[in-house]
Amino acid sequence: MNDDQLRTLALDALEELKAEHIQVLDVRELTTIADHMIVCTGRSGRHVKRLGETVVQHAKQAGLTPGVEGLAQSEWVLIDLNGVIVHIMQPTTRAYYQLEKLWDMGGESATEQG
Repeated sequence: MNDDQLRTLALDALEELKAEHIQVLDVRELTTIADHMIVCTGRSGRHVKRLGETVVQHAKQAGLTPGVEGLAQSEWVLIDLNGVIVHIMQPTTRAYYQLEKLWDMGGESATEQG
């Protein structure tokens, strides 16, 4: 899958279960670990876990083997789709770490979705 298809796959899965405040960050100029990062919020630990499970399910249905961290704790779930990294966080965790500020060095690489 190319980068656009990976982004679409992840965004469709997140929007299916009403993820909040979805941001897509273009990090191609900042790192080699991914071209894009998607950061979003779940309303609770249960919602964060379900969002993560849904992204993983969509990825597996597309023939991918995603890397997953944090699903059991459901405070912050990271899913590596090999080109797109998805961060799903509870509101307090997202406010504390502010990943958008860390990765949006130029101020123009983030786009709001949904």
